[in-house]
Amino acid sequence: MQTDTSRETIDLSDILKRVSLAQRDGDARALIERAYALAEEAHEGQDRDSGVPYIQHPLSVALLLADIGMGPDTIAAGLLHDVVEDTGIGLDELATTFNPDIAALVDGVTKLEQMEKQQVDDRFTDISTEDSVDREAESLRKMFVAMAEDIRVVIIKLADRLHNMRTLEPLDEERQRAFARETQEIFAPLASSLGVWQWKWELEDLSFRYLDSETYHWMKELIAERRPDREDSIEHYIQVLRERMADEGFEAAIEGRPKHMYSIYRKMLRKNVPFEQVYDVRGIRVITENEPECYRILGLVHGLWKPIPGEFDDYIATPKDNGYQSLHTAVIADDGKTLEVQIRTREMDRIAEYGVAAHWRYKNSGKPDPSFDTKIAWMRSLVEWQRELTDASEFVDAMKTDIFQDRVYTFTPKGDIIDLPAGATPIDFAYYIHTEVGHRCRGAKVNDRWVGLDYQLRTGDRVEVITDKQASPSRDWLNPALNYVKTSRARSKIRRWFREQDREKNITQGREVVDRELKHLGIERISHEKVAHLFGYDSVEDFHAAVGFGDINTQQIAGKIAELGAQEEKQLLPAQPPSLTQSVEGIQVQGTGGLMTRLAKCCSPLPGEEIVGYVTRGKGVTVHRRDCLNILRVHDKDRLIDVDWGSEPQTVPVAAYIRAYDRTGLLHEIAGEISNEKINMAAVNVSREKNIATLYITLEISDIAQLSRVLTKIESLSNVIEAKRHIG
Repeated sequence: MQTDTSRETIDLSDILKRVSLAQRDGDARALIERAYALAEEAHEGQDRDSGVPYIQHPLSVALLLADIGMGPDTIAAGLLHDVVEDTGIGLDELATTFNPDIAALVDGVTKLEQMEKQQVDDRFTDISTEDSVDREAESLRKMFVAMAEDIRVVIIKLADRLHNMRTLEPLDEERQRAFARETQEIFAPLASSLGVWQWKWELEDLSFRYLDSETYHWMKELIAERRPDREDSIEHYIQVLRERMADEGFEAAIEGRPKHMYSIYRKMLRKNVPFEQVYDVRGIRVITENEPECYRILGLVHGLWKPIPGEFDDYIATPKDNGYQSLHTAVIADDGKTLEVQIRTREMDRIAEYGVAAHWRYKNSGKPDPSFDTKIAWMRSLVEWQRELTDASEFVDAMKTDIFQDRVYTFTPKGDIIDLPAGATPIDFAYYIHTEVGHRCRGAKVNDRWVGLDYQLRTGDRVEVITDKQASPSRDWLNPALNYVKTSRARSKIRRWFREQDREKNITQGREVVDRELKHLGIERISHEKVAHLFGYDSVEDFHAAVGFGDINTQQIAGKIAELGAQEEKQLLPAQPPSLTQSVEGIQVQGTGGLMTRLAKCCSPLPGEEIVGYVTRGKGVTVHRRDCLNILRVHDKDRLIDVDWGSEPQTVPVAAYIRAYDRTGLLHEIAGEISNEKINMAAVNVSREKNIATLYITLEISDIAQLSRVLTKIESLSNVIEAKRHIG
């Protein structure tokens, strides 16, 4: 049941009506009533931004918790979740007045809210962006770890966020968008991972409303216009199926399946089709008594209407990680329109509606739920990640990758199901099986065919990992440009392996990686000490070791180099008086009165690199990198002027030098890697001498990190000896 508490006043009786029969009398009821009395007293005289008495917020949170069947302790904690933060009541008092369990739940939610308020304040103060991002990541990390320790803390937090999203209207637009974006990126996927689908859909739709209001309201109007036709057709499908089931002696509940705004929008984008085509997909849900009946009803559906090939999913045989089970099929109905049908048992429907919260329905009724720990096993790995990933931002990125992304369901040769995030590779699969299988992986077969280790697995793939006792991980696996590893689980195990190797060996390997990257980018004269300093290392050996361990990758190095300004050279530039900024071909040139600009061929500067202008008589301004040798040797410093790249996205031509052993298909594969990066190849010059091919390719590059990625991918191709930026 979905209860919209955003426009109505609720009281304690609304909550008590929704709790289970076992909780409506006796100690459970008394506990909830005492929690309400304390919350009402604590929030006396407090109002929300909308002017509504504050007590309506904890009441609404408690009502949401009661709706999904949470127990009396959780409902009481929902009523009390703000009293420690906003009043003078302490945790010891809560533990004495109620019980330690409720105090612990309130404490967990309070800590999360304190971090959340801090990160919201950071967005609207002068605090640095880097510090703000770190605090936000730390807040999210604490929430994920709290989830692993007691899932009820996060369920209360989700209810709190849902009611806040329902009542977001009084806030200014910037804060609305900030809350909505975080909800879309973190809280809605979290609700999905926990299987609380009714909250997930609403969180997505509310986020959509504030992040893209125009599209949201346009779709809302279209849905309203088509509702009568849709409801008539759904009723027709239900009647046809009900009559067919009656003929076969079946009795089952059949209902129309609600459509959600954001899911319609996502399908429009995914399938690149207009609204009308997506909305023509009607949906019904059949809820029956047992699993065999699900399959028999599926047969009736396919007998009534023509099934669409490739649109059948059996989540009963292969449940999702959060415990979701159902049969999904799509058919062409008798009116020629597409109809989606879901078939599940009552128990499966309970899990689909309430997710892990369904555990407490069993617990509160005294029935065992032995599968609960299995269903939330993925959460237990959070504690392990907490220990391994000391950087909060890295931890949150790991969560977004490994938990919140779409999933693929693959199989071992024995038929065991392995659930991985979309984009996972055979290496991810190998490390999921066992750490040693990952370390010794040397190849893979998918559906009995050899594939590359960067192959992206698909649902239904049967994967066989080929191992070698003498094999060990490759540093290339940690290079994000090569796409060998998707999951943080695999990445952390590879890094741990390298950390356990000899430090001197890692220093040597790290030095070689940095040398190769500087050579790629054509900036070999930048010292390793400077790059190490950008990463906060005083010791270049410690920096090299971090690169060797895999803690720092080439994409990060390229990004830091883009920030590198030659501080020593900046003092050579004359002070410039304030002046209007003149935009010339995407480059902002200060104090030139609109002189034409051109990029220097001697250093070929890229967007993101520190640049300086040199006034050339009769030719306007020539733009150089600040560390260009020609600029460092300039005697007439008065002809140097400040320039920057401006804010508009742009590309600049960059020459790349590639040397390789010649073979058939080489140029085609190089062009393919360039195309995959969506880079335009403006010119190609190929020469051959004996069996060596030399290619000079002009690429239109948007930034230095993109150049690093594409050169790394080209250099990884078979027979390629080197690939680097060509200057001069």
